[in-house]
Amino acid sequence: MALKIAVLSQKGGTGKTTAVRHLTEAFREAGLRVLAVDLDPQGNLSDYFDIDPEADPTIGDVLGGRATMADAVHDDVVPANLSLAEAELTLAGKMGRELTLRKALAGVDADYDVIFVDCPPALGLLTVNALVAADYALLSSEAQYFALQGVEQALEVIELARDSLNPSLVWLGVLFNIADMRTVHSREAFESLKEHVGDKLLEHSVRQSIAYAESAERAVSIYEHRPDLGADYLRVAEELLRRLELGEARRRVAALLPDAA
Repeated sequence: MALKIAVLSQKGGTGKTTAVRHLTEAFREAGLRVLAVDLDPQGNLSDYFDIDPEADPTIGDVLGGRATMADAVHDDVVPANLSLAEAELTLAGKMGRELTLRKALAGVDADYDVIFVDCPPALGLLTVNALVAADYALLSSEAQYFALQGVEQALEVIELARDSLNPSLVWLGVLFNIADMRTVHSREAFESLKEHVGDKLLEHSVRQSIAYAESAERAVSIYEHRPDLGADYLRVAEELLRRLELGEARRRVAALLPDAA
């Protein structure tokens, strides 16, 4: 069975989709079969992977009962578009609505080692579906003073999913994103988060750079566009693989780092 990781934040602009894009690729470089599911009606992850905007079916069709998950896989990505917002409204009136994604993913479970789900930047029904389907929850937090508030709100939703429908859900950690650790502001925000969440805060953070927007516009990864910045995500991937106890994959990622022996 695939390990399913829901990546979420309580608002936009935390680098969440960029994280899913590059963790997916890093895990693939580690030899893992990885599926990326775009669960955001904005479809930014689909664009970043350069999936055809006319790709059909999409995750909206899956959640709406018009297609299977296997049919919606395009180059190991399940894309999204604005039709997902309509599917969410339809879901709201259904019995067992929180279980819809879990049931759909069962159809591709045996085909992958890891499934990343990029949640929308809101803690609504789609995010709850992702958390009920997931084994792990990874929070993305930006480097600013309200980061702790956002993490606490996301944790409340994780606890709700765990208490009601998914008691085995594990909080994997918090990724400190879009950070300029040269500034006092970012360093203080990091320390504040660390004080409250302890070792759940990942040791490695991701630097702020316009290069990520450039790579997204060109639909290429940061590893290709700016390999020096890509090392940040390789370090994050290595740390996550260690937490997931995937030792062989972790060693393969470590070998890709610029400071590898």
